[in-house]
Amino acid sequence: MKKKKVAFHNLGCKVNAYETEAMQQMLQARGYEIVPFDGPADVYVINTCTVTNIADRKSRQMLHRAKKMNPQAVVVAAGCYAQAAGEELAGDTAVDIVIGNNRKKDLADILEEYEQERTGCRSCEQEQADGCGQEQECEQAGCREQERAACHLQDVAHAPEYETLSISRTAEHTRAYIKVQDGCNQFCSYCIIPYARGRIRSRELADVLAEVSTLAENGYQEVVLTGIHLSSYGKEKDDGIGLLQLIEAVHEVEGIRRIRLGSLEPRIITEEFAERLSELPKICPHFHLSLQSGCDATLKRMNRHYTTEEYYEKCVLLRRYFDDPALTTDVIVGFPGETEEEFAQTCAFLEKVKFYETHIFKYSRRKGTKAAAMENQVPEEIKNERSKVLQELNKRNMAQYEALFHGRRAEVLFEEKTVKDGREYYSGHTREYILVTVPAGDCDLRNKICDCIL
Repeated sequence: MKKKKVAFHNLGCKVNAYETEAMQQMLQARGYEIVPFDGPADVYVINTCTVTNIADRKSRQMLHRAKKMNPQAVVVAAGCYAQAAGEELAGDTAVDIVIGNNRKKDLADILEEYEQERTGCRSCEQEQADGCGQEQECEQAGCREQERAACHLQDVAHAPEYETLSISRTAEHTRAYIKVQDGCNQFCSYCIIPYARGRIRSRELADVLAEVSTLAENGYQEVVLTGIHLSSYGKEKDDGIGLLQLIEAVHEVEGIRRIRLGSLEPRIITEEFAERLSELPKICPHFHLSLQSGCDATLKRMNRHYTTEEYYEKCVLLRRYFDDPALTTDVIVGFPGETEEEFAQTCAFLEKVKFYETHIFKYSRRKGTKAAAMENQVPEEIKNERSKVLQELNKRNMAQYEALFHGRRAEVLFEEKTVKDGREYYSGHTREYILVTVPAGDCDLRNKICDCIL
C-alpha cells in the first residue's frame, strides 16, 4: 500500500514548533511519509498561531495556500488559531479538519476516522449514482460536499490534564526544545493566549526525564525547557515539584551538558532560586525575563504583576550569583495610552538594566482582549518611531555586552557549517548564547563543544 504523504507548516512560538515536530513523528510512526510543505501532499497540517491579528491572517493564508496546492488534499488547521476561531474555520472551504489545543495528540486517529468517513461517503454517492434508491442527504462528517469541516475542539479552560506529546529528535541537530508546561493564568490585558491555551497544566516529571534521556542517547547535548508560562510549572499540583525541582532533576541526566531555560516570569527569581541554579554547572547563564514595559503605569494597564523596581531587583540577584549572565527580554512599544513620558521611562529603564538583547514588538490590537477596547490607541507611525529608537538602543547594549567577552575563553557548542563570501565556517553559541563563527578546517565541529578565545 502506498504511503500517504503529509506536509507540515508551523507558525508561532517554540512550543508550537515542539508540537509540530511531535505530530510529525507521530504520523511517521503510523506509516505516513513526511514531505516538504511546498510540494504535493495528501495531507497538509498547519499548526496555527493567534498571538496577534497578523498571526491569524498568516494562519488563514497558509491554510488557503495548502488547499490551492492540492484541492483534493485533506487540510488540517491545528493549534491556537484553530482553538480560538474554530467555528469560523469550520465554515472555511479550504479547511477539512479543525483540531484545537489538547487534541493534537489525537491527530493520527482523527485523520484515520476522517478518511474512513470520507470513503464511506463516496461509496454512498456511488450507490446513489447507480440507482440504489437512497435519496437522503449524506450527513457524514467527512463528506466533501458538506459546508463545514470536522471539528475536534476541547474546552481548554477546563482541560483535565496536560496533553502528552513527545519527540525523539528535533530539526536542530544539537539543541532540543522540550515542552514541559502548557496554559497561562496571568491574563495580561493584551494577550489572547489564556483563552487559546487554557489554564496551566504541567507535564509529569518522569515523562520529561524519559524524553531528555532519549534525546541524550540520540546525541543532543543541550536542552531548552520551554512552556507557555514556564514559571508556572507544577503550580497546579500539590506534590512539591516546581520548576526548580524539574531543572535539578534534568541536571542529573547523563549526556546532557547544557540546560537553557525559556522565558521566565520575573517573580520566580528569588534568592533561593538564583542560588540553587548557580550550583548547577549545566545551567547556561542566559535568562530571558519578560518585561514588556519599563514604565510602572504602563505595566499596570498591561496587568503585569510586578513593578520596575521589583524587576530590577531580580536582575541584580542573577548578576550576584552568575558572572556576567546574559539577560534578555521582550518590550512592547505603543501600548494603549503610552505617552512620550512613559516611553522615555522605558528607554531609561532599558539603559539602566543593560540587557544583552531586547526583542521589540509594536503593540498589535487583538480582538477579544481588554487592551483592544482601551482608549488612546497609539498611531502606527508613533509605534514605528518608538520601535526604531529601541532597536538602536538594543544594538548599543548588545555591542557593550559582547565587548565584555573579547579575549575571554568561552565554551562554544558548534551547530552548523555555513558559507560566506565563498569560505566555509562553523557557527555555534556560548553558554550565554553569544554567536561565535570560526573558519572551517579539516575537523567537523558540528555538535562539538570546544573552548575558544573570543
